[in-house]
Amino acid sequence: MLLTVAEVVSLLAVVYGVALVYVPVALILAGLMGVVAVERQLASPRAHRKESPS
Repeated sequence: MLLTVAEVVSLLAVVYGVALVYVPVALILAGLMGVVAVERQLASPRAHRKESPS
């Protein structure tokens, strides 16, 4: 959990720094990082997902 908080804070700092230079690139970067974060959470073995019946 602590690692996740540290990752979020560091990524927010990166996005903020990019936004100071060029906002559209910061928005694209934030979107890509959001997709990566969701994929990491879905791929983690700790994810408690119910399998849907086929």
